[in-house]
Amino acid sequence: MLSFAINAQNIITSTSEPGNFSLKNVSIYTDAGDDWLVQKAAAFLQQDIELVTGVKPPLVHNAIKGNVIVVGTISGSAMIEMLIKNEKLSVKNIQSKWDAYQVTQVKAGMLVITGSNKRGVAYGVFELSGQMGVSPWYWWADVPVVKRTNVFVKKGSNIFSAPSVKYRGIFLNDEAPALSGWAKEKFGGFNHLFYEKVFELMLRLKANYLWPAMWGSAFNDDDSLNPIVADNYGIVMGTSHHEPMMRAHDEWRRYGVGKWNYDSNAERLNDFWKNGIERMKSHESIVTVGMRGDGDEPMSEESNIALLEKIVNNQRHIIEDVTGNNAEQQPQMWALYKEVQDYYDKGMRVPDDVTLLLCDDNWGNIRKLPRVGDAPRKGGYGIYYHFDYVGGPRNYKWLNTVQISRTWEQMRLAYEYGARQLWIVNVGDLKPMELPISFFLEHAWNAASWNVDSMSAYTQKWAAQQFGNTYAKSIAHILTKYTQYNARRKPELLNENTYSLFNYNEANRIVNEYNSILKQAENIHNKISDDYKPAFYQLVLFPVKACANLNEMYVAVAKNKFFADEGMSVQANEWAAKAKACFEKDAQLTAYYNDTLLNGKWRHMMDQTHIGYTYWQQPETNVMPAVKWFDTTGVNENIDVAVKSVADEKGYTSLSAAHFTKAISSNGVRWQVIPDIGRTGDGITPLPVTAKAQKPEGNSPRLEYEVVLDKKVKNATVSLYFSPTLNFNNGGLRYAVSFDDDKPQIINIHEGMTNKKWEEWVANNIIISNTKHTIAGTGKHTLKFWMVDPALVLQKIVIDYGGVKQSYLGPPSLVEN
Repeated sequence: MLSFAINAQNIITSTSEPGNFSLKNVSIYTDAGDDWLVQKAAAFLQQDIELVTGVKPPLVHNAIKGNVIVVGTISGSAMIEMLIKNEKLSVKNIQSKWDAYQVTQVKAGMLVITGSNKRGVAYGVFELSGQMGVSPWYWWADVPVVKRTNVFVKKGSNIFSAPSVKYRGIFLNDEAPALSGWAKEKFGGFNHLFYEKVFELMLRLKANYLWPAMWGSAFNDDDSLNPIVADNYGIVMGTSHHEPMMRAHDEWRRYGVGKWNYDSNAERLNDFWKNGIERMKSHESIVTVGMRGDGDEPMSEESNIALLEKIVNNQRHIIEDVTGNNAEQQPQMWALYKEVQDYYDKGMRVPDDVTLLLCDDNWGNIRKLPRVGDAPRKGGYGIYYHFDYVGGPRNYKWLNTVQISRTWEQMRLAYEYGARQLWIVNVGDLKPMELPISFFLEHAWNAASWNVDSMSAYTQKWAAQQFGNTYAKSIAHILTKYTQYNARRKPELLNENTYSLFNYNEANRIVNEYNSILKQAENIHNKISDDYKPAFYQLVLFPVKACANLNEMYVAVAKNKFFADEGMSVQANEWAAKAKACFEKDAQLTAYYNDTLLNGKWRHMMDQTHIGYTYWQQPETNVMPAVKWFDTTGVNENIDVAVKSVADEKGYTSLSAAHFTKAISSNGVRWQVIPDIGRTGDGITPLPVTAKAQKPEGNSPRLEYEVVLDKKVKNATVSLYFSPTLNFNNGGLRYAVSFDDDKPQIINIHEGMTNKKWEEWVANNIIISNTKHTIAGTGKHTLKFWMVDPALVLQKIVIDYGGVKQSYLGPPSLVEN
């Protein structure tokens, strides 16, 4: 049995030994006066124990007999207070800590689950549930609960934990047509019945903060029970980066009068915002302050910093007037999203108690971080991150394209630079982001302890929790490769021209890679028991099968056009038919997921269109790519002719960055390989990420690669492939490169940065930086990659001396994993 919390001590065993605490024949005690969430958590524990053991334990509030699990807050349970007073229970490890929990066997027949607050109690309960074998995704992904005859807590167990990041949350966004259609059919909309399922999942994943669905929806206005239920569950509510003062964007459409313009309509906007704070009551909330244009657009060009600072000042006066408290007593955040970061960079400031929510570029690349050595803010810093996005260069909403290695690398950067107050991630429809959501929230809970080893082990542990140990390693391999392949280019950005038909056998290689993991997934699906098949289909088989099919379709379209241009009509028709079959298969896969799987439990969840984009916004329906058909009546053609790759005559050297000859660590800097972060393999980066800039000379940190170049080489271009890290320190990130004893060339990869260049970087999920070199002599040489600034992740090196041909991924190296 595996603990869901990777870094938590495993306290569950199936072995009956003296002193072990049996979970099969127990009662669950709560103080009747303790918080509502304590009672609800106890009820969830009752449900989970019954799911595992088949025996439903009673819930009691009075006399305790036999084995008992005591569930309660430190200050709200008389039983726990008595145990502390009598020195039977120590809570010094969690007392006064935020959201902390503790699970302790205080004597042979008593297990205590307590927390520093009501959420802490729930986290402790769900820690035990997860270790027993109840996945957080038991409902949302239909993961079976394995029945166990004997389940015990190990003798003397005492585990405790508290979060690294105070507010850890998700944003349900871009939720039409999939999530909205599903929620409407199953629950009647985004009402409290829907959100109860979301809140339970969040607590099982140790989250505490939510931005609710908001496109055409309004959390507080759509169902008056929504905020009450959120408060009961201990979920801290907020509103997105462009929805100030606890008012949903759609509420202005419903009730607003006049323009969304503070210059001309301040009085009505103030009244609108005042109502949001009045409605908030005492519910735990983080108030978004500031203002963007209507509908998540930039404000008008005439808007200025003075006006925006005035808006924030007035909003804080509203908070004080309504609550009767100083504004700094109410948690607030100001999101430096898109153009708002420009205002900050030009000098706009908000009071020190307001959390500055720093953002990524909507594509998983953090735009700005505090500087090392900056004075701490009372409100701290947060991060708004994306697994899903609507906007340029193109929407990506359909399936998971998130490499958790990349998420780890960027969020580690955020944590080390001091963004520790709030982490929230846009998860779109929630499904099918199960794996990255789990990872993001687990990372937020215990960020300080995460390293490459724990990150690399995560997918296998997660797979084991959903499907058991037997196939966990194989499933983890499939998920790692699927997300790596899918991250190379978002499915919505693919077309028939993405991969080269001719050079390096690229297009066929892509199809073969997908089909290889698809075959592995199908083999496991055929072997696992029937009760696991629905979960396996959702979490593994469907996304792999759908993306393998999509890539095969676009390659078929490319081959159709090639043979059509060559006048080979029979071959062209064969590939047109293949492309059409793939397009139809996509619809069949969607229909199965929506309508057949579990008798339509997830109907609409795969409604998102993904084929036929012509610009950034999604098409209304999937559109078959254009192919060329021919009348082949009477045509006698050899249909076995294949597209042949251009002969590889070299003229280049391609190296995987992680396969260096020598790594020189010095000045407190070391080199770290990050598995699977690259488009074709691993990456490597200098640590710590907060290291000072280095001067590339002498024994300063560098990687060395021994290469043997063609004797005729005199001039070469070195192309370095980096993960698309952004200019988060405003000065640009630099590296240096040289051959042998030549003077290193220092390059700033962000110099001359333009929006067009950024679009290329994120669309291709790579930065390719080039330098020119004159090679002295022939034969063996040493290429040196020097660290100048930290936070660059190098994936691949290509030395071109006249032979590199056009391709999407670049010429393959000898070793690509």
